[in-house]
Amino acid sequence: MKTLLKLALLLAMTAAVQAAPTTKTPAKAPAKAPAAKAAPAIQASVMVTDAWFRALPGGLPAGGYFTVKNVGTRDIAVTGAKSDACGMLMLHQSSDKGGMSSMDMVSKVDVPAGGSVAFAPAGFHLMCETPKMKIGAKVPVVLTLSDGTSVAVQFVVRNAKGQ
Repeated sequence: MKTLLKLALLLAMTAAVQAAPTTKTPAKAPAKAPAAKAAPAIQASVMVTDAWFRALPGGLPAGGYFTVKNVGTRDIAVTGAKSDACGMLMLHQSSDKGGMSSMDMVSKVDVPAGGSVAFAPAGFHLMCETPKMKIGAKVPVVLTLSDGTSVAVQFVVRNAKGQ
């Protein structure tokens, strides 16, 4: 099992390196390209996939969504996030309490060894106050982890419908 996990991690890391641009010349996208998707971000103990922001009109806060998988053998937690594209970037959790929806800031989100947590609408998410982002762009975010490490992730910016 450990060999398969190491092989999967190696393949994912290779794909991420191959997906990284090697020149400063922007590639031309086809006229009707599918929605942009960020390459997985990998740090020694976690892999982050499907990272995107929902940009709202009028400077309203943007929600950040992704999936974090703990590929290590010890529990870990996401403890923070930073991005120059946000005046402030916080970990939040939406919940429904007795028919009332609420949103609360959280200090960490635990990810058990071998497990994953989806940051998704109506659950855990990043809250980007004073967003500075354009739909279709990629925004760099650094997630901090409870073991003192961090992982840099490219978030694709989508519109209010998530497209």
